[in-house]
Amino acid sequence: MCAEPSTPLLRIGCSGWQYRHWRGDFYPAGLPTSRWLARYTQIFDTVELNNSFYRLPPPEAFRRWREGTPTDFLFAVKASRYLTHMKKLKDPAEPLERFFEAARELGPKLGPVLYQLPPRWPANVARLRAFVAALPARVRHVMEFRDPSWYAPEVLEVLADGGVALCLHDMTGSATPRARVGPFVYVRFHGVTRYGGRYDEKTLGGWAAWMAAERAAGVDVFAYFNNDVGGHAPRDAARLAEMLRPSAITPPAPPARGREGRRAPGTPLRPRSGGPSRAR
Repeated sequence: MCAEPSTPLLRIGCSGWQYRHWRGDFYPAGLPTSRWLARYTQIFDTVELNNSFYRLPPPEAFRRWREGTPTDFLFAVKASRYLTHMKKLKDPAEPLERFFEAARELGPKLGPVLYQLPPRWPANVARLRAFVAALPARVRHVMEFRDPSWYAPEVLEVLADGGVALCLHDMTGSATPRARVGPFVYVRFHGVTRYGGRYDEKTLGGWAAWMAAERAAGVDVFAYFNNDVGGHAPRDAARLAEMLRPSAITPPAPPARGREGRRAPGTPLRPRSGGPSRAR
């Protein structure tokens, strides 16, 4: 008897969870920061961990996050800027080994690993090819480019041949087309304004329809909202999830009038069914 095909993954969350300006908005005003991750996991089943970009957390930190989250929770993890910005992918073996020695403490909760390249660094196909060849197997890898020269066909061919996904994003000056490259979809929403602003229904609806079509084709989808300013990220993430998973998440109420981006105190977020301060 043939096994039933598995349902493609759909994971939608935020780029980080620990923002002081979310206190009294996404998080109840009196909730200790030590309980913020637990609160976050009541709403979402994934988060993009960004503090690892600036400084690699020790293995025990990854272990603590694994033990403090639900069984089905996934962490996308951003690789160190030492690898992407300082060494610019050169001689990757040692920094990759050091990174995964710590990150593998997440166990089955380790999701995609994001490598964000610096702006104003033009495409270097030979270096990218060597880097992709050095990536460990049995891990989802995704590249985010911040210089449009990297969208050349020969670059995208290296990613596709190496089983590495292209990060789709809307950062001004280096935004991608809405087209999958690689074995899964990974989208970062950087904001209507720089790391802020609320996405309108038309924009989110267009993404939802496209993501639904990718999932119907058997493709896993990951999406993370980086528009934390004003607390828009969790609201927009919940709205997109509702469009793709009806009744799974009820979006938070819109912000109250007055201070931009803040919702009325006490407005609840419904639990989901079924990071640390971040780099941008």
